[in-house]
Amino acid sequence: MAIVNLYSKRKKAIERITQPEVYQYTDLPIPFRRQVIYIWETAIGLYNGQISSLARNVWASVYKSLTRELGLLILAGDQHPESSFEQCRSFFLNQATHTDNLLDLIELTFFYIEHTVPKLFEEYRYADELLPQTSEEAIEELNHRFLEHGIGYQYNNGQIIRIDSVFLHAEAVVPALTLISSEGFSGAEQEFRSAHDHYRNQEYKAAIVESLKAFESTMKTICDKFSWAYDKTATASKLIDTILKREELVPSYLQTHFSGLKQVLEAGVPTVRNKTSGHGQGSETKEVPEYLAAYVLHLTASNIVLLVEAYKAKRSEVK
Repeated sequence: MAIVNLYSKRKKAIERITQPEVYQYTDLPIPFRRQVIYIWETAIGLYNGQISSLARNVWASVYKSLTRELGLLILAGDQHPESSFEQCRSFFLNQATHTDNLLDLIELTFFYIEHTVPKLFEEYRYADELLPQTSEEAIEELNHRFLEHGIGYQYNNGQIIRIDSVFLHAEAVVPALTLISSEGFSGAEQEFRSAHDHYRNQEYKAAIVESLKAFESTMKTICDKFSWAYDKTATASKLIDTILKREELVPSYLQTHFSGLKQVLEAGVPTVRNKTSGHGQGSETKEVPEYLAAYVLHLTASNIVLLVEAYKAKRSEVK
């Protein structure tokens, strides 16, 4: 369904123009939650509607998965709604529900919307008429609602991801995830998503460690795909030497232009990781600030985009 740009929304948008791009991560306001429920209804179907049997199957699966993973017998506390959907809705609208668990439910339902609902409904004759919203439209609206309410999260490729800047997220993080997912860099993808999970949970040291792993895995995968010899235990510095200098992932005629690239890559993710998380911290606890972890995540994303795009270009030359 189309998003209507109401007067009140236009007014808020104008007011935000003069304000810095700042998001909050701890509160999902009730109007936002209601809008998510509306998306559920148009993308999964009404529980008691014409396709109720299919919708019931989806909500039963969501309910069972969430209660099992959270270690709960019921979601709605003292209330006892009859259906799985009503249980999930009551849990979602309950002010006492922790934000992390609200995000759990959003992530789970939209995973079903993205991957399960299309398969369940593909043979149903009137699905297009009874489900006004496709999975792509539902995800697009959810991400719009996050931004509309100033909430710093987005749904991407099956997971809720924290964002700090729409520009950086759109220009670095999303392309990096898309590239490593579509090009067969499964190890790097898993580690990069793990870095985001640690960052979202304020585990900044772990986020930096996983960022370096993703960076190194990207380079190792490129070597594997081209059958380039390298030491399996090689550090980031040696891997950079292999793919840029010895194997010329970047063409030789551009090496002068990219003379500083090795230094940029070496001085970025690996150095920050080594200085903050790579070794014993001694008698004093080293606290990693959030802004530093965010910098490493975005730098890692930019590095991955550069390397994978260079890999794609070289692969096309080989063919």
